[in-house]
Amino acid sequence: MGSDVIGRNENNMNTSTAVINKVILDGYTECFKAEHKGLFAPSTGKYYRPKEVNIINFYRFEGDSDPGDNSILYVVETTDGVKGTLLDAYGAEGSTNVTDFMNKVGRTHKQ
Repeated sequence: MGSDVIGRNENNMNTSTAVINKVILDGYTECFKAEHKGLFAPSTGKYYRPKEVNIINFYRFEGDSDPGDNSILYVVETTDGVKGTLLDAYGAEGSTNVTDFMNKVGRTHKQ
């Protein structure tokens, strides 16, 4: 699993929109949502448990001066082949659903 920290002054793919457009072209088309029941795939209506999700990559986006502009984009694939993204604010503004779920994914893969 890799990570890229992307500031607004970097060349090419310097916004979450640019990265999302690129990963969509790579086949990551689902727009996942982290909910209390698990990672939700709206196109199929299915929920995934942490052990059913692999983090392929993630990207952090940092605003020039406003910490509220920070976000993180996870590129994920499920064990049944659904590929997509999960976008969240980064830091104190982040969703506890996303943070809790992704922490469980990380622990699952380290075992």
